[in-house]
Amino acid sequence: MKVLVGLSGGVDSAVAAYLLKKQGYEVIGAMMSIWDKSLPAPKKDYGACLGPEDEDIESVSKIAKHLDIPFHILDCREEYKNVVLKNFRNEYKVGHTPNPCIWCNAYIKFGVLPQAAKNAGIIFDKFATGHYANIIFNKDSKTNQLCKAKDENKDQTYFLYRIPNKNLSEIIFPLGNLTKNDVRKIAKDISLPVADKAESQDFYCGDYNDILRFNNKQGDIADRNGNVLGKHQGIWKYTIGKRRGLGISSKEPLYVIEISAKENKVIVGKKEDLYSSSLEIINDIWHSIVKPKENFEAMVKIRQQHIPAKAIIKPHKDGTKVEFYQPQMSITAGQSAVFYQDDIILGGGIIK
Repeated sequence: MKVLVGLSGGVDSAVAAYLLKKQGYEVIGAMMSIWDKSLPAPKKDYGACLGPEDEDIESVSKIAKHLDIPFHILDCREEYKNVVLKNFRNEYKVGHTPNPCIWCNAYIKFGVLPQAAKNAGIIFDKFATGHYANIIFNKDSKTNQLCKAKDENKDQTYFLYRIPNKNLSEIIFPLGNLTKNDVRKIAKDISLPVADKAESQDFYCGDYNDILRFNNKQGDIADRNGNVLGKHQGIWKYTIGKRRGLGISSKEPLYVIEISAKENKVIVGKKEDLYSSSLEIINDIWHSIVKPKENFEAMVKIRQQHIPAKAIIKPHKDGTKVEFYQPQMSITAGQSAVFYQDDIILGGGIIK
């Protein structure tokens, strides 16, 4: 069986390719090219996903040579620009904080990249990556289910929840039952050239306005009562929960609690003002189940580092409402809420 492995130049995808080859698969490496050369190159590369690709290409080349597998560089720049970067701009424009990794995984890495390989005449049966996640087959529902990885600290299902359920039968996650320490040890044992390479820290390490290209637009920074405390130069520079660098003075710590694009205003308040007991999602997607008609209980994650919280999920025709048993901090429009039952991902959507 032939498996196409998405190689990033990092240790995880390299070990994934090695494990698949060790298991007897015919492995083919593929790297997606997404860097928009019209963007200014960051002064320093901090290992971001979006940036000049020369070093990554060199790393992938060394990995492929070390593992003795062929590899291809596939041009996904136009699709990445029209999907990920367009969503990034549109969300910031309306005062939201998007998660580009979610859009990249769902539509580019697990969609455009395999299709680009097929268009290039590359023949393969399955597609694999170095993500920490699992896929299991439910005999009762006769469907594949996206599940958490063994390593809870590295689990990446939050970033993967928008992958369509129908695609899961064509995907392999070789690292699903390994820890990061396991992966590092394997890499060192086989002398992988990227065994000690640091992980990516962000999706872009330059100034976000290189991508947004928004003109500064001054507006008010105000408290909940409408008292103006200062001025901002663009709402896109702020996110919910931001405390440092607000440019205002106060006797007590103040945090961004709301961003109003309509009024071009940033609203600040106390830490307790960051807590909310409910949220609404749109663009919901469901795994291994059709959209429920009845309310149900699940654990909900509202960002990658968030500890899942117990909630009642209330689906309705225009979206889904989530009501938490305990108030949650910094619920942010543009991020995702992902629903878990035990280790299984049921679905999720974009926080409205």
